Amino acid sequence: MSDRVNGMNYALLFSPSSASDVVAGILSALYNPNASSTAVTTGNPIVDLKLAQANRIAEVAREAKQPQVARDIAAFAKAVNSATSVQAALTNPNVMKVLLTANNLSSYIQYPALAQKALMSDPSASHSLVNQLGNAALLSAAKTFDFAKNGLSALKNPKTIATLTNAYAEVLWRQSLDVATPGLSSALTFLGQAHSITSVDNILGDPTNRRVVLTALGIPEQIAFQNLTAQEQAVSSRVKIADFQKPSYVTSLTDRYLLAMQQQAQQNGSQGQFASISGLLA
Repeated sequence: MSDRVNGMNYALLFSPSSASDVVAGILSALYNPNASSTAVTTGNPIVDLKLAQANRIAEVAREAKQPQVARDIAAFAKAVNSATSVQAALTNPNVMKVLLTANNLSSYIQYPALAQKALMSDPSASHSLVNQLGNAALLSAAKTFDFAKNGLSALKNPKTIATLTNAYAEVLWRQSLDVATPGLSSALTFLGQAHSITSVDNILGDPTNRRVVLTALGIPEQIAFQNLTAQEQAVSSRVKIADFQKPSYVTSLTDRYLLAMQQQAQQNGSQGQFASISGLLA
């Protein structure tokens, strides 16, 4: 099977207009260790992906040293180490900010009481709050720490603190990647887990897999309003599940996703500029 993906404009990768930006971005990323960790784009999302893969560990470490991030991490460690109970720890905003963000649960930061009760509920009980909420990431965190059983010891372990603070820095780094290069964080995640796709449901049931694959295939978001059978047919008619075991196919599909995201961002930017000009002329 060819490594090329039908519908991808590979000419975009070698556009003369972006060549200087690509070279400058590569040189800056590779040879300027004192540069800010705030992500920037070379203008080519596929090059940005390769740079992010190559520099992830160094960039996450650099992100952790950013003033605000370092303060967040220090406040988290101090609050955890001084807590006298798991309830006290989980009611501390400094703890919840890092704990929730590190576990991809940032949306719960504005609902601390709900998050606390969910994390302290029994993940093995079907009627518990964490199971009733139906959030896979929240359930995974509850199972990992099992505060209902382990109490504060699950959080005070130095290795746990180090793991959480590193994960916190990585989430913030990934957010900066998406600002510079739309979809780059999802692309990184997809590349790491695509090999586990063994059915269409593995695509539709995972937010990242769904986002990347449907966007790459040009399947509109409105498909979500159709029944599951129709959604499965739309995907299965365009891919072979066995191909997800081929690194070349996964890479090419990811590239197609990034190019689609870049095109979408450019279109949105053009529309915004047009609206601004129209407003001035009105």
